[in-house]
Amino acid sequence: MRPLLLAPALALALGASPAFPATIEVTINKLVFSPANIQAKVGDTIVWTNKDILAHTATVKGGWDVMIPAKSKGQVTLKAAGAIDYFCRFHPNMKGHIEVAP
Repeated sequence: MRPLLLAPALALALGASPAFPATIEVTINKLVFSPANIQAKVGDTIVWTNKDILAHTATVKGGWDVMIPAKSKGQVTLKAAGAIDYFCRFHPNMKGHIEVAP
């Protein structure tokens, strides 16, 4: 097979392969989630890194509640598509939003 014919076939094969789940980093610093708005896909993992000296949570009403100790990390893997609003139980003014695509 000539090399020029192999390139299009390889491009088609790579384009058809499923995407791997991503890890999306969110920093907590000075009582703020950054970035506050995230776009993700089902299967992606959100990792919060808390740089504050206070504990925080990433809490969804009727859903998950991730404890994020001071100077530590917490994470959740997204299981379903949709819009997710989350907040810190200890500091309700801290808010974030995730748009989860299928």
